[in-house]
Amino acid sequence: MFTSVLMIEKALTSADVEFVTTLHGDEEVAFHVLLQPRGDQADRLLRAIDDVALGELDEAAHERETPEGEEAAGQGQQALDVSLVALRAAGSQAEGRLIEDHPLDALKRLVDESDADEVIVLTDPHYVEEFFHRDWASRARHKVGVPVLKLFSHSKA
Repeated sequence: MFTSVLMIEKALTSADVEFVTTLHGDEEVAFHVLLQPRGDQADRLLRAIDDVALGELDEAAHERETPEGEEAAGQGQQALDVSLVALRAAGSQAEGRLIEDHPLDALKRLVDESDADEVIVLTDPHYVEEFFHRDWASRARHKVGVPVLKLFSHSKA
């Protein structure tokens, strides 16, 4: 069985689930999902710049309303639960957890614990961080010791 660690920031869409569950053809895949809610990631300014770059001016104007802390964790847990159910419904094994500390430290621990074959980072574009190679995938490539695949979410959840 192929083991993938899947890092996400929001609930997977049906298109995302289909995409990640078919990456390896007919081979069975077990997913270990890590989710860090958007409000617990980069600061508001970086998120607003990404929104503007994507042409989502309304989103940028409302970044201050993005839940953080306990509220973000509650919404994050719901997004994680929805994602795990969807992966299982697609025929994959799936377990997951919220990221409570630094995301790359949590990723490295999970890759080691699960003896993962790969890491898939599936997020919306983060142009500022990607330009400076400070996004999760760019930084993980130097830390985890397995191939890291960067994918963009197919649509808004």
